[in-house]
Amino acid sequence: MSDDFDISRIDDVIHGRLRLGVMAYLAGAGHADFNELKAKLQASDGNLSVQLRKLEEAGYVEIEKTYAGRKPLTRVTITDQGRTAFVGYLDAIEKLLPK
Repeated sequence: MSDDFDISRIDDVIHGRLRLGVMAYLAGAGHADFNELKAKLQASDGNLSVQLRKLEEAGYVEIEKTYAGRKPLTRVTITDQGRTAFVGYLDAIEKLLPK
């Protein structure tokens, strides 16, 4: 077993399936609107809202609420802190895998 094996390095904020999906998608896209994330991640409005709030509270995403005409538009953007945390998460997962 590797000396790098340390399960405590896994970021619990990112590790949830839906939050991981958000971070992975935003790491590539940079930003997305709420409906785009909802469709890509096959999530319900309520569940996605809760998970985005957790990521926002951690400082991993910024959420901007505006309007497009009369329709509300929620735009989610990964932050520099979020990108760093996501790379750290992937590194921690990699260290758990056998070489």
